[in-house]
Amino acid sequence: MPTIRQRITPFLWFDNQAEEAAAFYTSIFKHSKVLSTTRYTKEAEQAAGRPEGSVMTVAFELEGQEFTALNGGPHFKFNEALSLVVHCQNQEEVDYYWNRLSEGGDPRAQQCGWLKDRFGLSWQVVPRRMTEMFASPDRAAAERAMKAMLDMTKIDIAELERAFAGEPAGVR
Repeated sequence: MPTIRQRITPFLWFDNQAEEAAAFYTSIFKHSKVLSTTRYTKEAEQAAGRPEGSVMTVAFELEGQEFTALNGGPHFKFNEALSLVVHCQNQEEVDYYWNRLSEGGDPRAQQCGWLKDRFGLSWQVVPRRMTEMFASPDRAAAERAMKAMLDMTKIDIAELERAFAGEPAGVR
């Protein structure tokens, strides 16, 4: 009996950009690939109003996490109620994922490490160090780091460290 590798798979609804989105996301994350593509059949065309033979779903994997993208039409849009978190080890990773994921996205939707990509999907680009600071038993230091983060667009780990340590911004 086959084992279930991943019990829960995020299912992302796009108007007609499922294939483009899967290609975009798999180009950003190093250990990623498109797994399969299904197409609308004549029967599904009638039910969904999508052309027979056009892409219906694209299954893809990002860093071991499977996703499915659906070309479902313009009925539903992404919103901030759901976001995908990218955990980063250092500023280089924060910069890389932030710059790539925000390409073509809405700059007005960028705040506190959150961004919207060109498809309207929300992402959080989060350094692990920030999470450690926020969980610190030194509540005053954690609050200073939180206050500094709230003024940021893309997360700057050095600025968070300065705030956490109680140093003035931009001084080290």
